[in-house]
Amino acid sequence: MRQIRLLVVCFGIMILFVSCQSQDGVQTTVDDYVDAVTFDSTAAAEYGADDYGMRKYVIAFLKKGPNRALSPEKANELQAAHMKNIAAMAAAGKLALAGPFFGSGELRGLYFFNVQSLEEAEALTNSDPAIQAGSLEMELKEWYGSAALMAVPNIHKTLAKINI
Repeated sequence: MRQIRLLVVCFGIMILFVSCQSQDGVQTTVDDYVDAVTFDSTAAAEYGADDYGMRKYVIAFLKKGPNRALSPEKANELQAAHMKNIAAMAAAGKLALAGPFFGSGELRGLYFFNVQSLEEAEALTNSDPAIQAGSLEMELKEWYGSAALMAVPNIHKTLAKINI
């Protein structure tokens, strides 16, 4: 329930940034909305939030690697191993979010690692069979974002009819 509440709060804040006009035409502010939200210290601690509701992540930018010329069978095997690795990192609580980009550009996808250091993210990155095979390469960057992102994996489980 906390996770859904956090997600609703995050989306509510985003909507307020787009339009701060209420139904009756009275101008409201983001501060008016934030003042009405109740701080949840249990959720903040669970998600590792600082006083601003934020935390550190490491983002991995997945890019095309030099070894992409694979037979369809080998490509399917590598993709299955890549997905299995993603599931293992998520189950271990080390991966908050992951997903591919549409199209066939150089940038293939993102990982949002729940780690404190670039070194730990690099070790996780190197565990990926697609990285090991040279099909993908990754660039790592530290990022400061909403701790609510940590709620996404559990919320996602309630939305997916088919597990990847």
